[in-house]
Amino acid sequence: MDESITRQQEAMKTTTSTRCVGRLLAGGLAVGSALMLAACGGGSSPGSIGQAAPATATAAKALVATAAVSTEDDADGRSFRTVPKASCGEEDNPETALQGQVPAALRASGFGGFSCNLKLIGQVRGDGANWQSAEFKDRVHKCAYHGTSYSTVNRTQLGVPVIDVTRADRPTVAGYLTTSSMLDPWESLKVNERRALLGANQGNNGGLAGWGGAGVDIYDVSVDCRYPQLLATVDVGLPNGTTGVVPTNAVVGHEGSWAPDGLTYYGGDLTNRQYYAVDTTIPTEPKLIATWLPGPNVPPIPAGGIALITHGMSISDDGNRGYFVSLATIPTAAELVNPSVLAVNGLLIYDTSEIQARKANPRVRLISSLFWKDGGASQHTINVHIGGKPYIVFVDEGGPAGNGTAGSAAACAANLPPYPMARLIDIGDETRPRIVSRLALEVHDPANCRATLPDIVGQTNFTYGSHYCSVDNRQEATTLVCGYFNSGIRVFDIRNPRRPKEVAYYNPAGTTTPSPGSNHIGASGAVNSVSNWVAGGPDWCSAQAHLDAKEGVLWTTCQDNGLLVLKFENGVWPFPTSRTPPGEQN
Repeated sequence: MDESITRQQEAMKTTTSTRCVGRLLAGGLAVGSALMLAACGGGSSPGSIGQAAPATATAAKALVATAAVSTEDDADGRSFRTVPKASCGEEDNPETALQGQVPAALRASGFGGFSCNLKLIGQVRGDGANWQSAEFKDRVHKCAYHGTSYSTVNRTQLGVPVIDVTRADRPTVAGYLTTSSMLDPWESLKVNERRALLGANQGNNGGLAGWGGAGVDIYDVSVDCRYPQLLATVDVGLPNGTTGVVPTNAVVGHEGSWAPDGLTYYGGDLTNRQYYAVDTTIPTEPKLIATWLPGPNVPPIPAGGIALITHGMSISDDGNRGYFVSLATIPTAAELVNPSVLAVNGLLIYDTSEIQARKANPRVRLISSLFWKDGGASQHTINVHIGGKPYIVFVDEGGPAGNGTAGSAAACAANLPPYPMARLIDIGDETRPRIVSRLALEVHDPANCRATLPDIVGQTNFTYGSHYCSVDNRQEATTLVCGYFNSGIRVFDIRNPRRPKEVAYYNPAGTTTPSPGSNHIGASGAVNSVSNWVAGGPDWCSAQAHLDAKEGVLWTTCQDNGLLVLKFENGVWPFPTSRTPPGEQN
């Protein structure tokens, strides 16, 4: 495969604002002049984003970070904008501190949960859950599928639970899927609505540190979604050439997503830092047809950071465009604000038409990229239309310097948001994508660092912030619902994409016993295996949610509490134009 690409680069632009400097001095910013310069427009700050790089290349191999520019959020003089808080009902149990916060005192005494315009009506805790969920509706039933960890310790059942959620108030387990990729699909468990296929790749323990493999599992869920029928469990790209092209490095599962026509399954391989495409035209015979590197020759990231590891993606309706991510973090405050350390975390827009057309030796051409320093560890994208215009819902899973106590503290020292968040990106001109808003809560505001950092002392991984999001309808999105880890499930009105607002949230009570199928407690021998679970502490709400406008409900999973079915209250949702057609939510 031709992997040549012309290297792209723009110099970092630095500007300063006397008004901004005065505001920071008045606020007692006790950091060096370089940090103050960055916070006021030099480098990347809470009021700056990545600038799109013009496309000059023919295939994806090397990327270079681009300049930072001011967002439209700064037009009214505000350096950081959070979404307006939801207005809760009299019977709700609203948050008691900052928006999205579970204060240290509540964690210590046993967190009883928060709710605002959402009520729990059904639950299946089971062994807990891990990263991802999927849904399919046949003619009679609505079925939920979610991952669990690869650990076998204290487990009652292994693999992907199949749960009948036809009755929202009576979710019922129908069985478990235990083929190789389903033992822990990590972030690859996806349904293709058009062909009624449930698929996953072999992302056991994230496919890192020797775990995982080249497996792809495909099930038919068309007849009765409660009883998926196995079509294939195949290692793709075998050296003997029987399961597709033979890659330089064997693919390893982690993330994945279908093209809307169900003929191609895409994967993100973090082990080898490559993306790959699997031909599923014959679903009993999946075959590897392409791999590509998003860019091994990137600007140097300081020791301790991460640069250009692949992750999630979404594919356009015609299959000719792919909206992929470039995952990166920068380890220290000094390096975050250093203009010579370029941003590498963000969006990659690819031309995937040669894969879609099944050309021999397909090339994957980079159309444009957009990077930023006010977030890190890019997770996934959703390509949507809002008001008839195309946007990308982009979700980070890490702060600028990563997660846990150290990463958040470094971001705070740079006057950057300490936790990850979702953002909306206008792709009306796909050669120059631009951020129009961020789904930031009060916990994301750097001004609140002193209030939130004590909450996460001792935590080594995810705390507050985003992981997976879903919309009501990709063709005309009105609603975005996200798992924000310790901040719970957050629901946003995105009908005005420049000014989203929160309408509901649900943060489940902390569990007093661990869930053995959750990655919140870690997994023996796995990457990120240190337990971050604390008895009575907040959950990890990390999966997609699945909205139903007709019933006014959503279901999702949180790692300790398992599957949760929530009903909207107080008339906040659905909106008059909200629709939830099957297969159009993520």
